[in-house]
This record gives sequence, C-alpha cells and structure tokens, in this order.
Amino acid sequence: MPPEYVPERAPAYAERASRLPGAVVWTRRAVGRTDGGAVGDTGPTVLPDGCMDLLWTEGRLLVAGPDTRAYRPGPGLPGPWAGVRFYPGTAPALLGVPAHELRDRRVDLADLRPGAEVRRLTGRIDAAPDPAAALEELALRLAADARPADPLVRAVVATLAAGRSVTATAERLGLGERQLHRRSLAAFGYGPKTLARILRLQRALALARSGVPFAETAARTGYADQAHLARDVRELAGMPLTALVRG
Repeated sequence: MPPEYVPERAPAYAERASRLPGAVVWTRRAVGRTDGGAVGDTGPTVLPDGCMDLLWTEGRLLVAGPDTRAYRPGPGLPGPWAGVRFYPGTAPALLGVPAHELRDRRVDLADLRPGAEVRRLTGRIDAAPDPAAALEELALRLAADARPADPLVRAVVATLAAGRSVTATAERLGLGERQLHRRSLAAFGYGPKTLARILRLQRALALARSGVPFAETAARTGYADQAHLARDVRELAGMPLTALVRG
C-alpha cells in the first residue's frame, strides 16, 4: 500500500504585509505539547522592535505596548492568536493614547475604548472565518477614523535606523533634542536613544541570522566591537546572541 498522505501543517507563526501602510498581519496557532501540559501554555519570546500590536485571542482584544525588554508570555492564554503590528510610532494616533502610557504593558482594548464597543468587536472577530482578516479590517477602520500620526514619525525611524546620532537626527529634522525626546515618548513610548538602540538590535539580528559573522555584524551596525553587541543583546533580549540566532 502507498503510505498514507498526511497534509503538511501550517507553521506555528506566519505573517504577511497588511493593507495598512507599514503594518504586518500575523497569526500564531496554539502549539500542542507532548508532556501532558495544556496546549500552548507559553508563546515565543517577543523582542523589542519599536512597534505596538493590536491582538486578538478568542474572547479578547488587547494592545501590546512598546517593549524596552524581551517579553515572555506566561501560561493562561493558549491561543490561537492574531495580531496587527503597526509601523513604529503610528499606533498611538489610532488608539488615542500616548505610547509611553502603554510601555512594557499588555492591556485590554476595553481599557482604552468603550466596553460595549469592544465586546461587539470581539464577538465579530470571534465569529469570523478568518479572525486575522477581521482584525485587519478593525485596524483599517481605526486608522480611517483617527487623527493623522505625527508627520515626523517615519523620518525619525528612517534617520535613526540609518545609524545617525540623536543630535544629528534632531538637526536633520529641524528639532531641538528636548522636542525630539518629547515627541518620541508620545509616538514610540521611549526617547530616541532607546529607539535607536532597539532599531540597531533588530538590524544586527537580521544580519547575524543571515549568516554574517558576529564581529562583522557588530562593525556594520555601529557597535564598538563584538563584546558590545553581545552585552546589548543580553540586556535587551535577556539571552545570548547565539541563542537568538539559533532560535
């Protein structure tokens, strides 16, 4: 007899570009365990990336604020999950709350918007054949109803991501450093120095995961040396660079 065909399972995590400019729609299914524990007790570590997310899991809508350190989900919310990850600095305008108020926090959307509205939206997404698509529609509606984001947001991200200093970024954008700091707190949840550090971490991880040696990765992303890169990764991610690359 020919072997029984077993369809390939969808990956635990998947993402795609959103129709909302700069955003990403992602999904993560509950992953079964073989040790007798509950399905999907914990999820993968989430690293700081300068972004905020709108999250759905059955019966709940949440917002993930900007992280300054690695976030490790605990037990109790097995999933599946869907999320919209907004371009850095754009979510506060959609949600009507400064980013620094949500820094390093996960909060229910009902804490930010009327409870009856959130219950109605949650029920609609729960019942949708594709919750991720329904969540994206919600994000698009929030964007359509929101005031415009700070027009300097993308310029700040692009300039810092290119490796320019905070002083050079402020000068390039025609701002004082204090004004840049104040606007960064509202848009990103932290000052431009922290944002620059997080963006540099993400650039370094992308290079290291592509096979670039760690010493060369450090040099190309503006670290003093490989030891500096290793310290920054451990402080922001809570684990060694080698473990992140293998993961």
